[in-house]
Amino acid sequence: MELKISSRSQEDVAVVTVGGEIDLYTAPQLRSELVGALEDGARRLVIDMSRTEFCDSTGISVLLSAMKRARDKGGELELVAPKPAVMKVLEVTGLVEVFVIHADLDALPVAAGTGKAQ
Repeated sequence: MELKISSRSQEDVAVVTVGGEIDLYTAPQLRSELVGALEDGARRLVIDMSRTEFCDSTGISVLLSAMKRARDKGGELELVAPKPAVMKVLEVTGLVEVFVIHADLDALPVAAGTGKAQ
């Protein structure tokens, strides 16, 4: 399954929507998108995972790396609406304690109103 990524940003918030599977083959695409958003001035990365069917250790590594980069800039990386399969990986690895996780995008007023898709 291929990975579909779209992003939109407003000021220092980037909302990145990820669909499909994040694995060894697709993780570099996600890494590139997240690093690009940070380089373009985002400090807060909001990752909409509501369409992400699967995420392996390579994908988790990309998310952790992006979180570190965001925190180095005084920002944060937040996950939104991970599906049960992805949530299970986060729970088993203990990363539910590391990542900020939100139930849905609408609960985030700043993210919900961010500009148009790029």
